[in-house]
Amino acid sequence: MHLTDKTKGTALALLGTLLFGLNASTSKVVMAIGIMPGQLVGFRSMANALIAGLIVLFTRPQAFKVSWREIPALMAFGLIGVAIMQWAYSVSLQLLPVGIALLFEYTAIVWVPLVSYLIFKEKFKPRLWLGVVAVIAGLAVVSQIWAFSLNLIGVLAALLAAAGTTTYFIMGEHTQKDRDVFSTLFYTMLFSAAFWAALNPWWQTDLSKYADSVSLGGTLEAVAVPGWLLLAWIGVAGSFLPMLFSYMAMRLLRPTLMGIISTSEVLFAFIFGFLWLGEKISGLQALGGVLVLAGIVIAQTARGEKWQPSN
Repeated sequence: MHLTDKTKGTALALLGTLLFGLNASTSKVVMAIGIMPGQLVGFRSMANALIAGLIVLFTRPQAFKVSWREIPALMAFGLIGVAIMQWAYSVSLQLLPVGIALLFEYTAIVWVPLVSYLIFKEKFKPRLWLGVVAVIAGLAVVSQIWAFSLNLIGVLAALLAAAGTTTYFIMGEHTQKDRDVFSTLFYTMLFSAAFWAALNPWWQTDLSKYADSVSLGGTLEAVAVPGWLLLAWIGVAGSFLPMLFSYMAMRLLRPTLMGIISTSEVLFAFIFGFLWLGEKISGLQALGGVLVLAGIVIAQTARGEKWQPSN
């Protein structure tokens, strides 16, 4: 059976959000041993740049070539869409429940079509807004935002993450028009890694803490693993693979649709919270999840006509 670009892009985007949803809980466990958000983001960026760079080196070394006109876009993508976004997201995770932090971050699905329309004149059908409203309402129900006393700093950090996420989706599609996935991943992550290395030098960190055993908590409380093993997992399965799937999806889907599909990360985060951390999901939350999925389906049918995936 021949799969369309839209189907392949949707599958890749969902696989990426599945791994990102799992990484949210993993990151909270890792930060519990004293690793700061900036250090964690720097590590994730460095791991991504290293893996992507090795793949480019051994498969297509000519892809390292970059023109001066590409650098501003790659830098904006790496610094705002990755470095700042992931740091703000990590801070919000420390101060807010996972679902609430993600709910604020994914208000980006409203920002993306607005920015795309104003800057790139991207066209979409009016029912996109019905999908947006359904997703926002569903996320609010799933997260039960009315039941929490929210930390103001956490909310501001999550909104900053939303601005970074908007940049991530828009720049992710536009920077890959003339560049392959792996070299794009390498350069954007290199800028992010360099930024955080300057602010939080990893060589000044007490590396001995990474050898300490860390309890996985929740239903896995009896299981303890070395901190370095969790970091390795975050570097590969929590960063490189979901980023790779996300970058690949952005070549096949327009930013508005990519943003809406990616809100499924909230649902996956709640599922892993239930299975791993023992957090219960009510019937009302399940109904909210159905509303989110309905919004995604509606949004998938709202694509304009004048758009082609990146080659």
